[in-house]
Amino acid sequence: MNGAAAEVSAWTTYRRLFGYLRPFKWIAAIAVLGMVVDAGALSLFARVIKPMVDKLFMLRDPVMIFWMPVIIIAIFLLRSLAVYVENYGTAYVGRGVVQAMREQVFGQYLKLPAAFYDAETSGHQIARITYTAEQVASACTDSLKVAIVDALTVVGMTVVMLLASPLLTLVLLIMIPSMALLVRAVSRRYRRISHGIQGSMGSVTNILEEVVAGHREVKVYGGQRYEDARFEAVTQRNRRLNLKVAATNGIATSMVQLVAAVALALIVYFATRFQGMTPGTFSSLMLAMGGMLPSLKRLTTVQANLQRGVAAAEDLFEVLDSAPEADRGTLRVPRVHGDIEFRKVTLEYGSDRGPALNGIDLHCDAGKVTALVGRSGSGKSSLVSLLPRFYEATSGEILLDGKPLGDYALDNLRAQIAWVGQNVVLFNDTIARNIAYGALEGAGEADIIAAAEAANAMEFIAPLPEGIHTMVGESGTLFSGGQRQRIAIARALLKNAPILILDEATSALDTQSEHLIREALMRLMRERTTLVIAHRLSTIEHADHIAVLDAGRVVEQGTHAELLARGGHYAALHRLQFHDAQRA
Repeated sequence: MNGAAAEVSAWTTYRRLFGYLRPFKWIAAIAVLGMVVDAGALSLFARVIKPMVDKLFMLRDPVMIFWMPVIIIAIFLLRSLAVYVENYGTAYVGRGVVQAMREQVFGQYLKLPAAFYDAETSGHQIARITYTAEQVASACTDSLKVAIVDALTVVGMTVVMLLASPLLTLVLLIMIPSMALLVRAVSRRYRRISHGIQGSMGSVTNILEEVVAGHREVKVYGGQRYEDARFEAVTQRNRRLNLKVAATNGIATSMVQLVAAVALALIVYFATRFQGMTPGTFSSLMLAMGGMLPSLKRLTTVQANLQRGVAAAEDLFEVLDSAPEADRGTLRVPRVHGDIEFRKVTLEYGSDRGPALNGIDLHCDAGKVTALVGRSGSGKSSLVSLLPRFYEATSGEILLDGKPLGDYALDNLRAQIAWVGQNVVLFNDTIARNIAYGALEGAGEADIIAAAEAANAMEFIAPLPEGIHTMVGESGTLFSGGQRQRIAIARALLKNAPILILDEATSALDTQSEHLIREALMRLMRERTTLVIAHRLSTIEHADHIAVLDAGRVVEQGTHAELLARGGHYAALHRLQFHDAQRA
């Protein structure tokens, strides 16, 4: 991106950021008023130095002797009030901006397609809501406050100097070109570095999340040294980038001090050659110049936070501008029959590995059980992921009750489907709320218990002191894998949807629990269209229809007996598992 384009983009980002201040416009206006008074009070104090020195110390004016302490106290009392107003006002606005942006990004996360989550690590997604949003708030409020107060201070002190001596104030002109060039160069450098800092923080969060979640694997497989080195690498990069910011700050501050010192020296030099220069006028000039110097320093260094905020805002806006899941369907039905047909369906994830599904033709009769079997990576999970439209088919067509899947409104389509996946997802809430999750939250306690009993979950829930109101812990860590699986099955049973997808739903159960769950599922599957993904063929022998997938294609279809008699892929898988079972 060239410099002009970057500046246009930065201004566009700033303008969009200011839109977040609109709900707080009156608080922001009061805070800005406090900033104006803050800067004005300092300038006023620099101005009253002239009469104070000339009349108080030179002429010993009794009126000035009486009023000057009162004036000084009044000025700084007013400034103290202004500082409180500006600090509280900017904090109020800043927290509001953070909340608004976090809620918007989180809401967008809920709408984005599965491909977004496939392409980006969860660490970057978490850092965006935590770290990145804070950087935006800092740019919108704290840094903006510094920029406004110090800019007004510079203007105010310049006015004081002009009133004291217009000719000497012209010396300031030597500072303007050099300061402008310095701010421009620093701004561009900060912006480049800030984008790198955003990415490095996402990497830090991602590694931390992985190690915390997989601490058992790290310890068992001796991954401490590897993870330590990996974490050190990303934190070192973050450190180097932040040191670059510090170095740029140091250079900018030093240059400002040097330029200001030259201007100050010239003022002193010329002031001694002007006739009629009183001690009060000189003191006012020096105080104004001295008061301007810290503001000039902060105006250059505040660019670091401002540009970091702009880079952070661009990252957030990129997510907010991402296209949500496509939902052009308008068809709404109370309950589908569940007749599903795949016609020449192909699915590509955009990788170099080729299509995940290639020309799938498959008919799943309403109210029947269709089992999908095959080796790992054959496309089973990809196929069932197309039904709730987690992914869109690259080509071909999927029909539900004879109508294209895309004709259904997305929420209505998903209301027709219950899903139990390989990786059980439980939320840090009670068992009851995990079973009656989302749209099911209105279910009565009796219905929740009935679903838990049907899933054979009450045998471990009932002995708990709080029963179904027991907290499950983060990701359900307080329960075993089989127990978590049964809670997830209870959730699917409670939904009572016409379409049921079981992606290795009994994989984490012991033999006794699996037998009981299979009996419950068999009773329920009679009245709904069920797609079952299973590696253990013994669990799907009674399926109405079995489709064997290999390399993204359906290579065999039929019943268990028909496929065994055919002696093909299914028979080979069955022989292999039967042989393994005998050896076990």
